[in-house]
Amino acid sequence: MLLMTLVLAAAPMNTKPIEEALTKQFGEPQRARVVQGVRQVAALWRKEDGDLAAFAKDNFIVEQKDLDATFARFEANFEQLDGHLLEIGRELQKPTALDVGPLLKVDPLFAEYDPSAHLTEDLFNNKLGFVVLLNFPLTTLEQRLAAKDWSRQQWAAARLAGRFSRRVPAAVQQEITSAQAAASLYIDEYNVWMHHVLAETGERLFPRGKRLISHWNLRDELKAQYADKDGLARQRTIIKIMERIVTQTIPASVIDNPTVDWNPFSNTVVAAAPGTVEEDAPKKKAQAASTKPEPDVRYARLLANYASQKKADPFSPIAPTAIDRAFSIGAEMPEARVKELLESVLASPLVPKIAAEIEKKVGRKLEPTDLWFNGFLPRGSIPEKELDAKLAAKYPNAQAFAKDIPRILQGLGFPADRAKYLSERILVDPSRGAGHALQAARRGDFPHLRTRVEKEGMNYKGYNIAVHELGHNVEQVFSLYDIDHTLLAGVPNTAFTEAIAFVFQAKDLELLGLGKPDAEAERLRVLNDFWMTWEIAGVALVDIEVWHWMYDHPKATPAQLRAATVEISKKVWNKYYAPVLGGKDTPLLGIYSHMISYPMYLFNYPLGHLIAFQIEEQVKKTGKIGPEIERMSKFGAVTPDAWMLNASGEPVSSGPLLRATEAALKK
Repeated sequence: MLLMTLVLAAAPMNTKPIEEALTKQFGEPQRARVVQGVRQVAALWRKEDGDLAAFAKDNFIVEQKDLDATFARFEANFEQLDGHLLEIGRELQKPTALDVGPLLKVDPLFAEYDPSAHLTEDLFNNKLGFVVLLNFPLTTLEQRLAAKDWSRQQWAAARLAGRFSRRVPAAVQQEITSAQAAASLYIDEYNVWMHHVLAETGERLFPRGKRLISHWNLRDELKAQYADKDGLARQRTIIKIMERIVTQTIPASVIDNPTVDWNPFSNTVVAAAPGTVEEDAPKKKAQAASTKPEPDVRYARLLANYASQKKADPFSPIAPTAIDRAFSIGAEMPEARVKELLESVLASPLVPKIAAEIEKKVGRKLEPTDLWFNGFLPRGSIPEKELDAKLAAKYPNAQAFAKDIPRILQGLGFPADRAKYLSERILVDPSRGAGHALQAARRGDFPHLRTRVEKEGMNYKGYNIAVHELGHNVEQVFSLYDIDHTLLAGVPNTAFTEAIAFVFQAKDLELLGLGKPDAEAERLRVLNDFWMTWEIAGVALVDIEVWHWMYDHPKATPAQLRAATVEISKKVWNKYYAPVLGGKDTPLLGIYSHMISYPMYLFNYPLGHLIAFQIEEQVKKTGKIGPEIERMSKFGAVTPDAWMLNASGEPVSSGPLLRATEAALKK
């Protein structure tokens, strides 16, 4: 009932009398601003907000100097509001996000609480949001994409007004936060004890103590097996685990439980012999050996995210679905353009040519495991045990990695003073999950790098992710502390910060003194970039199609969503991947954890790969990553093409990657 009341209250009103009265009062030169401002306010004004005419008369700003001063005040105050609310939320989520001991029953409840949920609603209620809408123009995506000569303040003003383009009730926003927090906690605790996963023949393939989170660590473990001549059996076992997770035929008793042995091929579960159980495993409530499948929890979490997002739809007239908001507001790129970029890679005639090179390297016909082929780069030829031992000695804890950040940054081409500047503004925490970067929102607070460090020290998987997250943190420092307008803090969309993180991640072995690049290494790097983009592009298409399916079936059950996700995953696989990798009808593309915990996020990864390639090409011109990343990051949250034109001289495109890949194949 509340939602219906609010929607009806926002029905269009006749604003002509107010527009004429204000124009008469403030002069004909102000007519265009008056008309736009009054109509922007009226679109979100409710009966309980009071007398719109009186409000407009009292709050319309005529003089430019007063308008500039008001803009500056909003910018300064929002930095403080956003920054401190983010810090509160970060502290409340610390027990669920960080490896700081067993969870208390109240910790997930604190994590679900969003201290900023009421902010926008409060700002509308006390009329500050309407002051913005009355005096600063809202812009359409088309206008922003077409902007060629906007000043930096015009861009910042567009971001200021954009904060109030929607009026989502606080209760709805809180529900969105709660659903995402619950999904994230579910994913963060989704581990598989690999010593207790048996091969098809029943033998143990993995070492004692190896605990892998889905999907990140499972995928990275599969990649690591290319360095082992006997790794194919382990890869096929991981693929079977992934398929069981997607189809929800994984027994509930094997999730994060080292007291049972599981054969994912036969899907049988037995109690683990006492001598095989890891003594230092986290103490959890014992689960009996059972083949009873996990009861569609994965898809219940996804549906909860959808349901909470859908409640915001009536309050988002410019983007009336979560899909629209992800593209037109979040990415600021039309969905059709994003899908066109993805499909230009997925359907490229270069794919079978690269596959032929991979077949020569692996000495066999390709199969679904090769979706994550890791043999183009030097790390694919180094046994992960060697890397794990080296890294455990180098980084026994998160603090050791933090102390090494200045050296790492100098290795990436940052001058010593800038490396010191950055390292003083990046805090490192031990992560409960795979690891992530959390930005700051006000100067005086610092971004946090969350990295997973096992009891015996950091392993290669944790290090690889930590270097990736460091790229996010560096961007986050520059785009907050060194930006001209804090309303422009950040980058155009998530794909851009992912791109910078990919640039860092690709240098991980060089930073350890391994993998010196030469001409052949550069050729292989290009092929690897293409293959990674091809891999994640299909995953992104699955994510997009699943969200369209949920909107088309708003009353679906978790079981129905599971069936649909499996079918969509099979369809995309059969169209783009089966002709190259075989494995017809595998649901493998549905494995990515982002689909569950980060709504409509995955398309940012293939975009990130394309953008990363463009950034790397620009970096090659100067020879050093550091100064170029700093220059690019300081441009802030403008539109994607405007940012990329400043960064590299051309808009976002798959063209550079496709051209470079074609040239690499000819060499």
